[in-house]
Amino acid sequence: MSEKIIRDPVHDVIAFRLDRPVDRLLFGLINSAEFQRLRRIRQLGMAHLAYPGADHSRYSHSLGVMETARRILDQLKRSFAIDEAEETLCLAACLLHDLGHGPFSHVFERVTGTHHEELTRQTIADPDGEVNRLLLQHDPALPGLVVGFMRGQGGRPCLRDIFSSQLDADRFDYLLRDNLMTGSRYGGFDLEWLIHALTIDSATDRLAVTYKGISAVEAYLQSRFHMYHNVYFHKVVRSAEGMVKLALQRARRLAQQDRLPWPTRENNVYKALLGQRLTAEEFTDLDDISVMYCFKLWTKAEDTVLAELCSGLLYRRLFKTIDLTDKPAGQAAKILSRAIEIVGVRAGETSYQLFYDEPADTPYQTESAGEIYVCTRERKLVPFAQVSPMIEGLNRQLTFRRMYIHPDCYETVLQTLRAEK
Repeated sequence: MSEKIIRDPVHDVIAFRLDRPVDRLLFGLINSAEFQRLRRIRQLGMAHLAYPGADHSRYSHSLGVMETARRILDQLKRSFAIDEAEETLCLAACLLHDLGHGPFSHVFERVTGTHHEELTRQTIADPDGEVNRLLLQHDPALPGLVVGFMRGQGGRPCLRDIFSSQLDADRFDYLLRDNLMTGSRYGGFDLEWLIHALTIDSATDRLAVTYKGISAVEAYLQSRFHMYHNVYFHKVVRSAEGMVKLALQRARRLAQQDRLPWPTRENNVYKALLGQRLTAEEFTDLDDISVMYCFKLWTKAEDTVLAELCSGLLYRRLFKTIDLTDKPAGQAAKILSRAIEIVGVRAGETSYQLFYDEPADTPYQTESAGEIYVCTRERKLVPFAQVSPMIEGLNRQLTFRRMYIHPDCYETVLQTLRAEK
């Protein structure tokens, strides 16, 4: 038996038995150029500026999602029939789910108008790509099946829940991985027990949790709340991501005016900034390193706005925060308007000196199609909200309201606002 082993900080041993067709396919996909590109895309974008250990990649996360899904399937197969074709479809989709992520994750998408889900499906369907070739070799229908599965079409409902739901392999892995790599200690939960408690409802073929797993699910949902509160919405992380967005927007504006000193029109970063379609080879070459190299060159750009933003990102001179979370929305809007006036008097062009950020997340959505269900002792299927007293609190939206201001303007804005109270 030929076996390949990958050691992972979250799941320890991830093994591939190459005598099994599904494992041979998965290991081949991992070694494809498109998947190896994910080594050069940080999982948490600019979070390393707040948490120095957060340098892990989309590559390691995608491996972890596949392994988590495999462990869920192994647990379910003890009691339910899941054939090899169904298993292959689910695992391939879980492994490849982030192929379309651009540099700095979601920030690049917002600037270029692209969506990583659609780019993922395009990459899988691209006949010039290595991923497509490997899927075709395994089964000529598999590329289309994986793309359809990612769209929520085809495949059993329980397998689609493993891929995407409020109890999916993606969330299980990124919470544990991001918690570990940031050192935050907010996102831990008992994955082993949670997987052990998973089951399939025979009437709906949906993924559910037995009553023995209620506490494990509560801990998981709490960890999601704490990770958003303390890591994903951290003020330094949001400041840096906002500055990346401003820098890319400025570069795009200069490119449209034919004033961007680098890169050339043929460069993949230039094309991506303008929303042009990239070839498979060009997209495979588009990563954090490509854009960071541009940032380094742009620190010496004649355009002072672009140069300052890029220098701030490279040397951690980030915009400073004024937190308005405790203010009602109307009052926060008035403070923001006044801050814009103050910055405008001092700096002129305010859109690159100040930005407003209002991140929000609902830790548990009771009205979504992916609601978690519990199989009770009486073998009845009930929504998780009916059995857990915690859900009422977790169902409330977590929201922050913050202004981020250029360091040169920050003290002036702060002192003026305080004087006008």
